[in-house]
Amino acid sequence: MRQQDTHTQASLAGFIVALGIIYGDIGTSPLYVFSAIAAKRVVTENLILGGLSCVFWTLTLITTVKYVLVTLRADNHGEGGIFSLYTLVRRYSRWLIIPALIGGCALLADGMITPPISVSSAVEGLEALIPEIPTVKIVVVILTGLFIFQQFGTSIVGRWFGPIMLVWFLMIAFLGLLHVVKNPIVFKAVNPWYAYNLLANYPQGFWILGAVFLCTTGAEALYTDLGHCGLKNIRTSWAFVKGALVLNYFGQAAFLLSIQGQSLDANGRTAKGLTPFYSLMPEWFLPVGIFVATFAAVIASQAIISGTFTLIAEAIRLNLWPKVRIKYPSNLKGQIYVPSANRLLWFGCIGVTVWFGKATNMEAAYGLAITFDMMMTTTLITIFIISHLKNIPFAAIVFFSFLTIESAFLIANLEKFAHGGWVTLVMSFALFLVMWSWYSARKIRNRLVEFVELAEYFDVLHELSHDTSVAKYATNLVYLTSANNAKEIEWKVIYSLFYKQPKRADVYWLVHVDVTDEPYTLAYKIDVLVPNDVIRVDFKLGFRVEPRINQFFRKAVEALVKEGVVDISSRYTSLQQKNILGDFRFVVFDRVLSHDNELNVYERIVTQIYKFLKALCPSEEKAFGLDTSIVDIERVPLMVSKPREFQLERIS
Repeated sequence: MRQQDTHTQASLAGFIVALGIIYGDIGTSPLYVFSAIAAKRVVTENLILGGLSCVFWTLTLITTVKYVLVTLRADNHGEGGIFSLYTLVRRYSRWLIIPALIGGCALLADGMITPPISVSSAVEGLEALIPEIPTVKIVVVILTGLFIFQQFGTSIVGRWFGPIMLVWFLMIAFLGLLHVVKNPIVFKAVNPWYAYNLLANYPQGFWILGAVFLCTTGAEALYTDLGHCGLKNIRTSWAFVKGALVLNYFGQAAFLLSIQGQSLDANGRTAKGLTPFYSLMPEWFLPVGIFVATFAAVIASQAIISGTFTLIAEAIRLNLWPKVRIKYPSNLKGQIYVPSANRLLWFGCIGVTVWFGKATNMEAAYGLAITFDMMMTTTLITIFIISHLKNIPFAAIVFFSFLTIESAFLIANLEKFAHGGWVTLVMSFALFLVMWSWYSARKIRNRLVEFVELAEYFDVLHELSHDTSVAKYATNLVYLTSANNAKEIEWKVIYSLFYKQPKRADVYWLVHVDVTDEPYTLAYKIDVLVPNDVIRVDFKLGFRVEPRINQFFRKAVEALVKEGVVDISSRYTSLQQKNILGDFRFVVFDRVLSHDNELNVYERIVTQIYKFLKALCPSEEKAFGLDTSIVDIERVPLMVSKPREFQLERIS
């Protein structure tokens, strides 16, 4: 049982953990949603009740119905997220890689703007107490400290996330309730007519959807963190979280209705210099409220960062991202640290903070990229319903209903393009270019890998193994092979064994790694091709399992030795008498594009990007978790296209 399983079962502990892990983003949205809705507008009943109605039904239709009730059903052995969903449906069509990549890249880009907007919205509350306070510098310091802290792991601090978020949700619910009881007219907003009236009759009311969408931008986290909290805990905790959010939104609306006729400034603040959220607080409570809000914003940022690390790790296992270094700072399952991703996120977050400055400026750009992610999830979940649930009518309802709603949000969010939305789209495109180039280049490089029948070389291998005229290369010689069929082997392995430099060994091992669609598979299979001479080991690893091939291979060999299948003791006479184990040597190929290749423009661009990215990555042996002291790297030319025919004239 994985360590998370104690939290995935319905319990009070699981409820608290869910609050801390998955609701940071959507839970801190009250800090800025109504500021965005009412910014630079005169407060009227039509605007406030209409905006509140849009928020209520967006949380209900998108977050509750689409994610909590529908999408969470698509669990991959308890795991969620767009890449987990992709592994469930990818065998049905090759083109499904496109929505998976678009959605994944949009989530990564979202990870570069969520921390700045959450922390900025919280910290800017200090301006009501200290007008000239440099909030941008404070946000930069907080974010920098947060990213520095990642390398030490978050298992200790993570224990406090749930209780702090519980305090946060209770606080915002109570603050909202205080104002709702003073002006219960806000409950009229439950009627969807008010939403329709705003969108249809309010001047440029449709474009307010871009601000409304901010209330549900964290919905994807409900699905992404399914494996950390479990279905029952998410659904139970969401009922509590939605109640707290709705109460706070209704409270903000009640407050705004009490100041009808006034205008909010460009930063979404009242005449007293407070946002609608902070306006709910008594003046004496402001310092405490700002402190709690800042903590909640940091937790929201931490959740996004951790989710990004998980997303990158999954992409690496699925060969959608360069094999960058991954660290495990604690023993807690799911606690991973990706240094390169941490630097990338830090650079992006600081850049966004400095570029936009104020949270309201970020609001003008926020949400455009994540809309694409939601639309891609809708596409993939539709395929899942068709292929797994065999319910085509339900799939059609899901697809057309949610795609219609999300298309409306996309159109409204497109207005943000000129106001900074292009920043997140550029980041998404850059990330997509990396993923697509890595994926496509590997396809190009693998398409003409030549395989041969392994059985044709058994006799030669046996004879080479006992040919004392050839210097022994290693007692146990191990090749990593990409051949899925145990009866085949790449020609480059045969070339390495017999032609490049004859390599005599007592036992030849062929190791194949197969990444499965299940997240935590950890199994192996043995094929004794030639007794005590040629043995193949197939590892089946889930897409969330770290490929520590060195350790896995050792375990498999120890099991074979105990079963008497193979003898790995040294064959040198002097050492064999002392029962000394033989040495192991791994051979890993570095495939280099041959100069003879003739590629089209697209293939040249993709392979050049791949070459650049590969130069930034750890070596192949490190990516597989091999002991570099026992690994030999062989460079082999890779022909992805046949060279042009030519005639060479001999001069006598």
